Amino acid sequence: MKYERELKTAFKISIPVMMGYGVLGFAFGLLLVSFDYSWYLAPIMSLFIYAGALQFLAINFFNLKAGLIDIAIASWFINLRQSFYGLSLIKRFKKTGNIKAYLIFGLTDETYALLTSIKDDEQLKKKYYYFFLTAFNQSYWFIGSTIGALVGSNIKFNTAGLEFSLTALFVVLCIEQYKNLQNPIPFVIGAFSSFFALIFIPSDKMLIVSIIIALGLLFLFKGKLENE
Repeated sequence: MKYERELKTAFKISIPVMMGYGVLGFAFGLLLVSFDYSWYLAPIMSLFIYAGALQFLAINFFNLKAGLIDIAIASWFINLRQSFYGLSLIKRFKKTGNIKAYLIFGLTDETYALLTSIKDDEQLKKKYYYFFLTAFNQSYWFIGSTIGALVGSNIKFNTAGLEFSLTALFVVLCIEQYKNLQNPIPFVIGAFSSFFALIFIPSDKMLIVSIIIALGLLFLFKGKLENE
């Protein structure tokens, strides 16, 4: 196979995401059909939206019959962090040609974490490695949500607590990030920003405020971080 090395490497690296996305996607499928929506909406949303937390919130949007403007504004705030991910990957994606659009579409928190925490093998053809890694991650979510919806259509489940699998996945990826950087400052900044926003900021604005604080502190300590 022409790109066998890239395919195998991408699959190996994506295994932690498979463990998280499979369970969380399954939970999404269960939750969706528990509100009496058709099972096929799960694979359709996972194929064309593929937005994790936003897909869970979309169920509430449907139930509340929210307007398109309200949904657009909420979606923008929820996924605003993706803009910063993209900015940091401009150089990496520069020579990806006709698959760049898909790499941008498929850039989730977990895919970004893998791209930035795992050192690239110089022998890999980066364009296809990035493509396979992104495609594997989306396929895990797609398969998990589809199976969850199909099972949930026939068997009733209590979905409480399943969403914690995403938190567990982030903990693992955070540990890998620390092992790679060996610098505690970014993690201290992230923790401080999150706790500050949790305590002093309303829950609906907590995410965006914590991101702004973290960015401000990272720019403030930019010199020290670069020296480290």
